[in-house]
Amino acid sequence: MSTQLLMIEDDARLAQMVGEYLGQSGMQLTHRADGASGLARLQGPEAATLPDLVILDLMLPDMDGLEVCRRIRALPGAAARVPVLMLTAKGDPMDRIIGLELGADDYLPKPFEPRELLARIRAVLRRHGDGGPPVTQTLRFGALEIDRDARSVTVAGQPAELTSYQFDLLVALAERAGRVLTRDQIMEAVRGRELEAFDRSIDVHMGRIRAAIEQDAKNPRRILTVRGVGYVFAKQQD
Repeated sequence: MSTQLLMIEDDARLAQMVGEYLGQSGMQLTHRADGASGLARLQGPEAATLPDLVILDLMLPDMDGLEVCRRIRALPGAAARVPVLMLTAKGDPMDRIIGLELGADDYLPKPFEPRELLARIRAVLRRHGDGGPPVTQTLRFGALEIDRDARSVTVAGQPAELTSYQFDLLVALAERAGRVLTRDQIMEAVRGRELEAFDRSIDVHMGRIRAAIEQDAKNPRRILTVRGVGYVFAKQQD
């Protein structure tokens, strides 16, 4: 079963973007645009199935997120224990302190990278032990091992030298092994925002990744080019 998320956020475009991004990692996001409708999702008939986590914006049209958080923690039963990750555009550290004191489990300032949001969601769910199957931090494909925590790559036990950006590109492909991705899809998965079409710099980076992880970069077996489309990370084992 996919991880169920509730996002209480008045920016519909942001909520859509976040939902699409998290959906690539097997998470399903329900959006509510104000505090009242968000709270309604957690009580009454809508609460028959509770979300695994609430992503809560601090600035809402009807009440601030601190009040919503306080009300969530005052709900009866399991609803009061749903993890809350707060989002805010404010820079005042007191907001963070008050939010945590009211029961928020984590706090992420805007603007944020969707990858960081995903990482924080996973971390909160791991702490609560209700995020579904544990997230495997090391991806293994034959002799190739990608350690997402250590941000390291080895081939047959030997380190492969990649830049931070190239590592993120490799992870984006490996997490979607067997799925053909366009250049824009790969770069959006890494950067979390819309990019210029026809940006060919991705090809340069892919060439360098191949040089680092393939036995023969000119005849790759792992990262394959799909002409006219983009790239696919092959699932076959070495």
